[in-house]
Amino acid sequence: MLDSLSLGEFGLWVWWIIAAVLGIVELIAPGIFFIWLAAAAAVVAVVVMAVDIPLTLQVALFAVLSVIAVWTSRRYFARHEVPSDHPLLNQRAQTYVGRSFTLEQAILNGRGKIRIGDTLWLAEGPDLPAGTTVHVTGVDGAVLKVEAVH
Repeated sequence: MLDSLSLGEFGLWVWWIIAAVLGIVELIAPGIFFIWLAAAAAVVAVVVMAVDIPLTLQVALFAVLSVIAVWTSRRYFARHEVPSDHPLLNQRAQTYVGRSFTLEQAILNGRGKIRIGDTLWLAEGPDLPAGTTVHVTGVDGAVLKVEAVH
């Protein structure tokens, strides 16, 4: 019964509208995902323009093209990383490696605190008194690895 269902020329516009809506969703929620679904809908619209096919076949074509497009794009971007002009943007602690700061709270039993701007950061290193200048040598999550400046 559904195989005989066809939307005719209206179905063509439905696919173009779906493609446009998915393209707008990509603009609102970027992530390079919805654009591939929009492309699949546009390809279905072009196919429907050329050949009158039943709605079930249109939906199946859209589903297959969507899976292929998303899978292909994921593989491509996994192999071809896009370079960033701010590689440490969401890794603020990494930006402190190599810099020196003053201990806010003494390092006792390997743990203390450093004030950087208006934030207190956990610090790990040898036991040192408050006020000591330390050099950040690494990061473990949100904990700064430090050593005394000589």
